[in-house]
Amino acid sequence: MATGYYELLGVSRDVSDSDLKKAYRKQAVKYHPDKNPGDEAAEAKFKEISEAYDVLKDSDKRAAYDRYGHAAFKQGGMGNPSGGMGGGMGGQDPFDIFREAFGGGGSGGGGIFEEFFGGAGGQSAGGAAHGSDLRYDLEISLEEAAKGTEKEIKYRRPVTCKKCTGSGAEPGSKKVTCATCRGSGQVTSNRGFISYRQVCPDCQGTGQRIEKPCSDCRGEGRVMDSSSVKVRIPAGVSTGSKLRSAGKGEAGQMGGQSGDLYIMIQIKEHELFERHDNDLFCEVPIKFTLAALGGSISVPTLFGKGSLKIPAGTQTGTTFRLKEQGISALRGGRKGDLLIRVQVEVPIKLNGEQTAKLEDYAEACGDPANPVSESFVEKAKKFFR
Repeated sequence: MATGYYELLGVSRDVSDSDLKKAYRKQAVKYHPDKNPGDEAAEAKFKEISEAYDVLKDSDKRAAYDRYGHAAFKQGGMGNPSGGMGGGMGGQDPFDIFREAFGGGGSGGGGIFEEFFGGAGGQSAGGAAHGSDLRYDLEISLEEAAKGTEKEIKYRRPVTCKKCTGSGAEPGSKKVTCATCRGSGQVTSNRGFISYRQVCPDCQGTGQRIEKPCSDCRGEGRVMDSSSVKVRIPAGVSTGSKLRSAGKGEAGQMGGQSGDLYIMIQIKEHELFERHDNDLFCEVPIKFTLAALGGSISVPTLFGKGSLKIPAGTQTGTTFRLKEQGISALRGGRKGDLLIRVQVEVPIKLNGEQTAKLEDYAEACGDPANPVSESFVEKAKKFFR
């Protein structure tokens, strides 16, 4: 790489750690392969800035780079021995910026990915690293949450390289003892009168190096690819429910174990029903004649049409309960209810005949200027003295 690491990230040599990270995120978001599908130049740029950040964010590597430049990492060094994303990146996962930049934002069929519960695990002595977990935000309808459903999720993730089966080595090639540390995984450097022992920059502490990196994955053992998984969503899930699909996260580096995929459920707002735990609430308008005389009406439920008996003299705001017409409990137990609050509609326009009959009704009830409720009249008397 001819361009300097500081120049690649657009920062000065005295840049702070926080400003360095901001500069890296900005560049990585711009050139990430998922933001530039099929653009080889952008992918190459993304690899270069990932390598630059991996070196500059580490105080020891940065000190070596400031003193010796790229020569400090020759034959793979602390940077990438294959010139790409692979094996020599000091544990820095170039896909991390995807999770950092897009975690918790965005929408649509592609889902939202982020590092979950600490992401990738540690690296083994053989160089293999556990793959990071992924998160996918899935929005479903209230009906699907009540009845259960099955969804197919499509997303992109690092998967095991088919050519090298995750080893990172070109077929026919093998791992050899690291010449820099002679297999110990550590090197000693002298700074004045003090000696420092640190992880070998060539093999990243594994004591071995790939003789010839795989040309497809450039030594990492994994490549980006599209994946899909079918998920069964049980009845009773709510916003914030979390489902796990084992082994469907990022493939591990150098043949390491794959992470898991976590599906986070989001329930869409419904046009008729409000959900409170496992109960549903719905407001239903009724005619004032029905409220006065009583009768039966058809009401909507999530599972079809229901019937509700309205007693004579029903007042606006009265709430009725339909047993077990709500949401099933996720882990068993009683099903929720549907609570229907009625709103008595007052007619806006009356024709002559309707007006006359209502006037007759008002006269039959007594003084129409007084409130109907006698209890209210008693309470209000003191305001009319």
